[in-house]
Formats: sequence, C-alpha cells, structure tokens
Amino acid sequence: MTDILFSHSYFLRFDPKQWATGQPYAPLATLYAAAFMRESGYGVALFDTMFAHQPEEIIAPIEKMTPRFFVLYDDGFNYLTKMCLTNMREAAFKMIAYAKERGCTVIVSSSDSTDRFEMYLNAGADFILMGEAEMTLLQLVDALSSNNNDFFSIEGLAFKHNHAVVKTARRPVMKELDALPLPAWDIIDMEPYKKMWQKHAGYFSLNMSTTRGCPFKCNWCAKPIYGNRYNVRSPQHVVNELILLKEKFSFDHIWFCDDIFGLNPGWIREFADLVEERQLQFSFKMQGRVDLLLKENSIKNLARAGCTNIWMGAESGSQKILDAMDKGTTVQQIYEASMLLKRNRINPSFFIQFGYPGETKEDIDLTLRMINRLMPHEIGVSVSYPLPGTVFFEKVKSQLSEKTNWTDSDEMALMFRNTYQPAFYKQLHSYVHKTYRKRQAFEHVKRVIMNPFKVNYRTIRKALSWLYYLPATFIDKKKLEQLQKPAA
Repeated sequence: MTDILFSHSYFLRFDPKQWATGQPYAPLATLYAAAFMRESGYGVALFDTMFAHQPEEIIAPIEKMTPRFFVLYDDGFNYLTKMCLTNMREAAFKMIAYAKERGCTVIVSSSDSTDRFEMYLNAGADFILMGEAEMTLLQLVDALSSNNNDFFSIEGLAFKHNHAVVKTARRPVMKELDALPLPAWDIIDMEPYKKMWQKHAGYFSLNMSTTRGCPFKCNWCAKPIYGNRYNVRSPQHVVNELILLKEKFSFDHIWFCDDIFGLNPGWIREFADLVEERQLQFSFKMQGRVDLLLKENSIKNLARAGCTNIWMGAESGSQKILDAMDKGTTVQQIYEASMLLKRNRINPSFFIQFGYPGETKEDIDLTLRMINRLMPHEIGVSVSYPLPGTVFFEKVKSQLSEKTNWTDSDEMALMFRNTYQPAFYKQLHSYVHKTYRKRQAFEHVKRVIMNPFKVNYRTIRKALSWLYYLPATFIDKKKLEQLQKPAA
C-alpha cells in the first residue's frame, strides 16, 4: 500500500539548456526522504518528473495509488533547484492543485518553498517543511496518521491556522549522517538517465552526497535547506554506497554534489585509502574551494581516489570583487590551485560570476585574463543572482521588481541596477564562452600539428571549430562594445 507518493518539481524539458546538455541527475534528496519514511514503516512510491512532459502526468499515479499524502520534495543537493526557477514553481503549483483535488494532504519541501512558504500555502499546500526536512516530515506524518492536530510543537514547519500563516521554531540540524538510510535507489527508473548520459556524454554518471551544509559565508550564497554548517558521512559509509551503486547500476562516474567535498584532508586521505583497498574503478568530479585544495596533500589524495575534475568557485579574477563577496579566497590561490591540479592530472573548472555590485570594466578584464591564462577544463558563467536569505539579496532587494527569479537556468537576466545595462551582461556571457571555445580550438590545433598520428575524430573536430569561433568571437566583441555604456 502506498501511504506517501513522493515527487519533485524539476522538469528537465522545462529547462532548454539542461535538456540540450542531456546530463540529468536523480532527485537525491527526494530518494533520501523516501528511504527515511520507508524505514519508519510507511509505504512509499515515487513519481519522477525529470523526463515528464507536463505536470498533469501526476494525476494518473495519484488516482491509481490513492495515497493519503502527496509529498513534493525537491532535491536540495542540486544547484538547479536552489535557483528556484519560475518554470518549476509554476509546475509545482499545478501538481499541488491536482493532488488537493484528489483528496491528498499536500506537503512541500524545497528551497523555494522554504523562502516563500506563504506563496506555496496560498497555492494550496497544507504544510511546508522548512530547511532540512526528513525528521519534520516523519513527525508531521506521524501526527496526521494518529489524528493529532497539534502541529505547533513540530519544529521546522509552516502551515495555516485559522486563516493565518504559522511558522514554528527552526529545527536543529542532523549531525549523525551515517544514521540515515541510503537513498531509495530501488524506487527510481535509472534507465532513461543512463540512456541520456551515454547519448550526450558517452558515459554514465550518478550523484552522491557525502556532507550537508557549508561553513563558509560567501554573501551571495543561499543555504535554505542545509544551512551554514558542515556535517559529514564517514568514508566507510560513502564507500559502502559506492559499492552498492556499482553493483546495481554499473556507473562510470560520480558527481559528489556536496557544496564542499572533503573539507578535512584526513577524510580525503582515508577515503582514497578505502577506494584503493576495495579496488573501486570510477572517476568523479566535485566542488571545492581553492584555499582548501592547497592544504597538505589534498590534491594528491583526490587524484588517488579517482578525481578527474574539480569545480572551483573562482567567481572573479578581481580581488576587490572577491572581498566584496566575502569569499575568503584570493586570486593568487586560484592560480596556485589550478596549476597544482593540472600537475596532478585533475582538470580545474571554474564557476564565474559577473555583475556583482561595484564590478567595473577593469574587474571584468581581470576575470577574462584569468580564464585565458589558466584555461580551465570547463567554465560555468553566470550573472549575480539575488536569492532570499543572503546578504547580497538585502543589498539589492530595493531594486528588484516583481521578477525575482529566472524562468530557466539560461535566462541570465540581471535583476538589479549595476554598472551596465542587463543586455550587456547577457552579451558578455556569450562573448566569454566563445572566447574560451576559440582558445580551446587553437589548443587542439597545436595537438594536431605536434602529434598528427595520435589524433582522433574528436580532436580534429575541436581543432576545426576555430573556423566558427574566430569570426563569432569578433562579432560578439563588437556587439559587447556597442552595449558598453553605463546603465541609466
């Protein structure tokens, strides 16, 4: 019997950029919550919206299973859900309505609903789980199942009482992460994920989390679910899950989706030892801070464990901007970490952010120079995006109109006044990518010239791409110069 039907509000088709990229990850937090509730004695099922065409598809499973509870539980480990895209919010509202019409008690947990709980309650949700939600969900469902309507004592909850919105005390975070059951990997169909990955990337990647939270205080970074803390699973617990997933899904690659992977060098060393001891064969990517990567033998141990790509929050090549962000890192550390990673055959990749308040043309040029000199493996370019609960949001909220979220992850709209008009930053995004691809193409041209008998089709194709990127970069630069005038 299905007591709880879980779902989430990320529809890959509603995010054209991500659909074209074709590298989807399962809703990890949703699977954690389902496993937790199943271990507590409830019958659970999942309707995975990742490949769905429209929210209406939730109707059939609700009518077939007739669950008492419909739980819309978004993946708080995935940055795409943290962005709170309006396409997904609108889909969530529709799913809430369909579930309510069919008699379900509707419970919602997401970054967006934590920030905007009144909006979700007004859309028809019965309860909003605030922040880290597994324990709140269990206590709520236990209370509802026993007809106990005293919800005021349940921490981490928002609901309506006598037409007024009530928000209970904040729930303490979980510290013993090994005590949680492993995600309910058995209730999700991984075949469409695997097919899409193999089609677009040539390998199959799965997502895993080893930690919750981030102890650093970058003032633009929102942490509505796991907060400004850092709790970690033991290396043995993580390796046990890797072994299980290898047997079940035969993955090739792992994305460790933690905000910060391996903050403690001792944890990394023990993890690498266990990977070697169990003879696990896989590669992985992770997110890390440049200052942490320079500690002890962190990079060498990451390479030993199978790390091939580290996404670093470089953000800017201007120390002035990094300091304004309260980043706590230096441009010099970005250079040092990047070169050290390359020496250890790990690819450095950069998250870059343009448009932070106070950024000038000189700051932008410093960032472009850093990218061109270090030539990261990949770049993720964005414009500063104010999310509730951040110092940055408070700085610019008086300038925000009704529009406070992007429609999809490729919108790149600057939503507050800055040095240049919003169109400039949209064009800058295009110019940076084309400049980067042009330099990559020339690097492949060099390889073809130096080792003509060792090239493959992919190398030749990359080398020939300069024929497109050379003129495209020139055109983009001219467009950028036309837009390069102070905002009114």
